[in-house]
Amino acid sequence: MATAKIEFTLGGITFSGEGEETWVSDQLDKILEKAPSLINIAPMMQSISQPASTASGQPSPLSDATIAAQTLPNFLKSKESSSGCRKFLATAIWLHTKGNPKLSTTDINKALKDYSQSRLSNATDSLNTNVSKGYCEKDGRQFFVTDEGREFLSD
Repeated sequence: MATAKIEFTLGGITFSGEGEETWVSDQLDKILEKAPSLINIAPMMQSISQPASTASGQPSPLSDATIAAQTLPNFLKSKESSSGCRKFLATAIWLHTKGNPKLSTTDINKALKDYSQSRLSNATDSLNTNVSKGYCEKDGRQFFVTDEGREFLSD
């Protein structure tokens, strides 16, 4: 029997299932049936639904809404991310605001290519460097940007 895998986020709830195709399909149907009540129990995470604010009440420069409103080239330019690990980190943060909570190096390379940006010489090396500095954290074959990574880029 074929093995299927699915992962998605609905509000603050993440569903991940792996197993026989019929079982995964049944579980997905159950989740989707309960979606309206689940969204009320676990609303969107604050960082996604409400922009972060500074002490003055102004949106912080790295709030998701501020980042999402920019194109990737403009965001990279604003963060002086022309090459290397900083460019990798900035691209990852930008992709996160577009609804990608976990990423792969392929996602980074694809985004850079899609937006006509120069490619990274070695995305895996950039990821490993960012992990060693605490800016990213690996989760299996994927990774996510840590709070330290977001803070570093906002400097």
